[in-house]
Amino acid sequence: MLLLLLACLPLYYLAKPFMSHNPVPRFFLAGIGAIAGMRLQTRGEKVHRGAFLLANHVSWLDIPALAATTGSAFVGHDGLAAMPLLKWLCKMNDTVFVARHDRKSVARQVEDVRTAIRDTGALTIFPEGTTSDGTGLLPFKSSLLSALEPLPDGIAVQPVLLHFGPEAADIAWVGEEHGVDNFLRLLARRRPIELTVHFLPVLSGAELASRKTIAQAARDAMLARLSG
Repeated sequence: MLLLLLACLPLYYLAKPFMSHNPVPRFFLAGIGAIAGMRLQTRGEKVHRGAFLLANHVSWLDIPALAATTGSAFVGHDGLAAMPLLKWLCKMNDTVFVARHDRKSVARQVEDVRTAIRDTGALTIFPEGTTSDGTGLLPFKSSLLSALEPLPDGIAVQPVLLHFGPEAADIAWVGEEHGVDNFLRLLARRRPIELTVHFLPVLSGAELASRKTIAQAARDAMLARLSG
């Protein structure tokens, strides 16, 4: 993984002046997933431009998976921005940092999200706000969807279900497990990590009336696919 990073860095800075959304982070994250033993399958039709993706959150592998399949940037909490190295890596992939506790900055954060969608073509948020055990869904926090109220023109809201199958609970990063411990535990697996990315139908009509209806409709669609 370190060698991959070292190989990608010069390519990233060479490409940076010539495009608004640099493709090198997508290549890097896809490589991280492959090195970790992740085998990806996709189901459904994904939106190719102007997509705001709502995905469930199970593992740190969710980010390499979505980057590999969509080229998406991500919405992250501002705690990540307090770690200089991690912030540097996240910003390379156009991560939008949100401060949930800072009401005064909501307008700026909304504009950051809308700009990121225009520049990158796809932006992913994890509306559960944290990771689940992969066997179900946590409640969705509609407050994280403020940028979609009102819905900007030309933006498609698409639920995405990340399904690790029967081994989801073993792969999930939950409870008191330290992030480094989870990272090393998954790398030590001898079996590949099977992940199916389900692109569910784009929300429409009354489902887009407000951030609350968006959150509920997306969660309902994911639960229906998870139980099916």
